[in-house]
Amino acid sequence: MATSISVTGFRGSWGASIAGEDYNMLLSKTMPFTNFRISGKPVRSQPMMKNINEGKGLFAPIVVVTRDIIGKKRFNQLRGKAIALHSQVITEFCKSIGADAKQRQGLIRLAKKNGEKLGFLA
Repeated sequence: MATSISVTGFRGSWGASIAGEDYNMLLSKTMPFTNFRISGKPVRSQPMMKNINEGKGLFAPIVVVTRDIIGKKRFNQLRGKAIALHSQVITEFCKSIGADAKQRQGLIRLAKKNGEKLGFLA
């Protein structure tokens, strides 16, 4: 099968001929399932901000039941206060042993990872 592409003009006018077929016909054959709106702009899916450990971990069932009982808004407020308090405890611990800011930040990241694994952030 012979394939040829021809370019005409110097100002950007392109003429494409592939095996004698029209360019739009070629696109319709090779890309039958395109996600384009009428305006031609691609459709973007919304990013999902979801915890990958949702429902996993030892404490996840307790966290989910508590969230359902007291409501999502109030639960997130309490969770925020608990996280802030825990970060303060880590900061005070780092001050007492003489750890620098980089080590403190590493401990806070480690606490977050452990909280996800245990299900506290479900």
